[in-house]
Amino acid sequence: MRKTVCLIGRPNTGKSTLFNRLINEKKAIIDDMPGVTRDRIYGIVNYNDKSFNLIDTGGIDLAKETFNENIKVQAELAIDESDIIVFVIDGKEELTSNDLLIAKMLQKVSKKVIVAVNKLDDKKHDENIYNYFELGFDKYVAISAEHKRGIDELLDEITKDFNPYTTNEDDAILKFSIIGRPNVGKSSLINALLNEDRVIVSDIAGTTRDAIDTKFTYEKEDFIVIDTAGMRKKGKIYENIEKYSVLRSLKAIERSDVCVLVINAEEGIIEHDKHILSYALEAGKAIVLVVNKWDLIDNKDTEMKKWNKDIKDNFQFIPYVNTVFLSAKTKSRIHTLMPEIIKAYENSKKEIKTSALNEVIRDAVMYHEPPSYKGRRLKIYFAHQCDTKPPKFEFMINDKNLIHFSYERYLENQIRDNFDFTGTPIEFKFTPKGDKASDI
Repeated sequence: MRKTVCLIGRPNTGKSTLFNRLINEKKAIIDDMPGVTRDRIYGIVNYNDKSFNLIDTGGIDLAKETFNENIKVQAELAIDESDIIVFVIDGKEELTSNDLLIAKMLQKVSKKVIVAVNKLDDKKHDENIYNYFELGFDKYVAISAEHKRGIDELLDEITKDFNPYTTNEDDAILKFSIIGRPNVGKSSLINALLNEDRVIVSDIAGTTRDAIDTKFTYEKEDFIVIDTAGMRKKGKIYENIEKYSVLRSLKAIERSDVCVLVINAEEGIIEHDKHILSYALEAGKAIVLVVNKWDLIDNKDTEMKKWNKDIKDNFQFIPYVNTVFLSAKTKSRIHTLMPEIIKAYENSKKEIKTSALNEVIRDAVMYHEPPSYKGRRLKIYFAHQCDTKPPKFEFMINDKNLIHFSYERYLENQIRDNFDFTGTPIEFKFTPKGDKASDI
């Protein structure tokens, strides 16, 4: 299980630059995805054999001797969620009242705090770090996020007590989480699911402080459903900051095999639905969409056609995901959910024979040759599946620079047309092998 780290600091200390520096490769996965626009507040950092969740926060500013209320709540949510806090300060400026205020707040927290003294672009400026010892913390690291100085030292300090990251957590039982915006009916859906006649429920203690796990039996098989609803502090301020409700779902998403995104049929699809879904997709999870409160919809046949079009338009980056229309309140069509969850899970761990895969790729290349670039053409010598959950395929090729996004999408479509990967993302890895190898 990944630990969680958050970045805290006043405005203009370089938190966002540091955030982007730390998450590096992961950032492009969502930013390049059509149909998803959002302020990025969460990412995954991989460093050596360690991995952790990273939360960015807005700059904490002092206004009339008090926090801006929304920024304060955002910071409290991030701190509450985190195992380690990185306090980012500007190494080119003297300490400000905002810095001192944040320090006072963090000294009340019983968690490890690392002070990252940013903007120390040259080693000769590292002695400036001593100017900030009055903040009263034990660990200080001199960095320059912009010039990538001290980043490895910071990561060493963050991860030194972390265990190597592994995804092997009770693989025998399918675990799925119910995710979505507040008030879309997540808890009602779980209650309806667990009260179905064919389900036998047994309560177990939550495996984390964040979520409620319920183990149940469906069709003589064991499952665990992870409830992400209402697991943070109560109160209007917390509930109203919808943008940060995704923090409630992060660890549940990570621990899940399948993520069930619930959408409110009365409200339609909004940007925040795509926001939450993108985290599940970035984590490589199998996905099922649920349109809840279907009992409140008139002219269901006509509306279902409209909904399917809206889903296709808004979630164009996941055409392989199935949608279930149901009502948690009346239990109408509730029986259609578990089969889709099981199908998505089974497809996420599916393994394709190398011979069958290479036959499909060979036919795809013959039918539609890769485009040439500056007189050179992509060659695919060999392909094999190298991982599951999600399925990952490695292609041995001549030159990674010849891979075009459109051709990669074409290859994915060919694989999906020949093998059922409904409900699960699939990933590609391209490895240069050299021009002397034989084509597939």
